[in-house]
Amino acid sequence: MKVAVRSWAVPGTALLLGLAFLLTGLLPSADAWTLAQRTVPILLFVIAMTLVTEMADDAGVFRTLTGWLAAKTAGQTGRGRIILLWLLVVALSTLSTIFLSLDTTAVLITPVVVLLAVHAGIRPLPFALTTVWLANTASLLLPVSNLTNLLAQHQLAMTPWQFAGLLWAPAVVGVVIPAAALWLLFRKDFAGSYRPDAVRQPADRALLIICAAVVLLLLPALVSGIPVEYPALAAAVVLLLVFVFRRRSALSWRMLPWRPVILTIGLFLVIATLHAHGLPELLSGAAGEGNVFLALLQLAGLAAGSANAVNNLPAYLALEPVSGSPLRLAAVLIGVNLGPLITPWASLATLLWHERLKSMGVRISWARFAVLGLLLVVLLLPLSVAALWLGAGAPQ
Repeated sequence: MKVAVRSWAVPGTALLLGLAFLLTGLLPSADAWTLAQRTVPILLFVIAMTLVTEMADDAGVFRTLTGWLAAKTAGQTGRGRIILLWLLVVALSTLSTIFLSLDTTAVLITPVVVLLAVHAGIRPLPFALTTVWLANTASLLLPVSNLTNLLAQHQLAMTPWQFAGLLWAPAVVGVVIPAAALWLLFRKDFAGSYRPDAVRQPADRALLIICAAVVLLLLPALVSGIPVEYPALAAAVVLLLVFVFRRRSALSWRMLPWRPVILTIGLFLVIATLHAHGLPELLSGAAGEGNVFLALLQLAGLAAGSANAVNNLPAYLALEPVSGSPLRLAAVLIGVNLGPLITPWASLATLLWHERLKSMGVRISWARFAVLGLLLVVLLLPLSVAALWLGAGAPQ
């Protein structure tokens, strides 16, 4: 009971504070209405995607995929190279983050690949760190990859392909550099071979096929230019109906992301209140100005530092008004997406990742996590900002 109360303390406090600002008039009603028009569709998308991925996971989509990949890597000899298995984890974590969001990777992919490593007799830490780093750093390419991206897409009024066209270069850096750093850190763990478990047959093969088909059809719909909440809600409704008829007992209110949504609503209200009382003016000096490399790096560094100090969502909302151009807003996204690798609370995905690891008995040293994350961020931010700047034609 005490753990449950503590887990609700931060989201509940944020929501109550935001509602207090609204009810007392500190947050003007006109600003609140504008905020609702912008954010309600995004929250509907988050809820729908959570339901889709939870039901797909319950049907065994992710476990079956990883088990099949591990078996294919082993081949006819029955033994596979650990480095190839790890590269498959890199690819799976990257694709999951890009198309299904960083929270999906943190919550659903992490336990699958960690259990895969444990069953294969491999130390799980390198695989666990792979998922959390890439859950954050691979979340730059598409609007659906991160809630901050959806907010930025609304601000930029871009299609998913235009958004990707702006951010593709730093997005590549955000995958390649963390993967290279992980290989350097854990190359001894990736040496040798493993023997995978036999691929388990799903309890309901028809349910597995339906869920996999819905997810595959959903992916292109999310980048089609249609508002992402519509295909996500449609997929969620389809799977809910299928589960009602085939596995009603698996449906639970706990599938809904209550805490993340409540925390998000509270943060939206708090930051909107601060905006109404001069936060952009306060930050404008530290944010700098201009589209030259050093100005973009200054803004990305401020965004990364703010994300690690509080959280990447309020950091983005605070800095959005002082960005001033699409290129500078992209620099903010680099900071709040690639930067939250140092403190546990910098990204909700990191907290969710840690909860899953703790439930499986995998321990993480936060001191080591912070040191490794800091070293990576110090390397990653300049390279990704340079990629953004050069991809835009090195504006002066």
